[in-house]
Amino acid sequence: MVKFETVDQYVASFPPPVQEVLAELRRTIRRAAPGSDESIRYNMPCIKLDGSYVVHFAAWKHHIGLYPVPVFDGSFEDRIGPYRAAKDTVRLVYRQPIPYDLIEQLIVRIVSRRPS
Repeated sequence: MVKFETVDQYVASFPPPVQEVLAELRRTIRRAAPGSDESIRYNMPCIKLDGSYVVHFAAWKHHIGLYPVPVFDGSFEDRIGPYRAAKDTVRLVYRQPIPYDLIEQLIVRIVSRRPS
């Protein structure tokens, strides 16, 4: 198993179509979490803000996973629900359009739940 040192190295390890999705997802997450940093944790990209973890993302054969994604109340959870693979996982399947706008809203909500 390859041990990744950087997010760039991680992204570059995938075929070009997956790289494109990962790159846009990375930009979307970073835009939604201004001032964030990134690192590799558990051998996958991790976005951090003020030293604490916001979200991890990983590419798999048929999808990209986001972890951990808390359960939200009301209509926003209804929008996230179709992408849930488990209580704290969102799965974005390559063969379906990636909902970058929804992911951006998701990250904004995750960041807003963090203690000040």
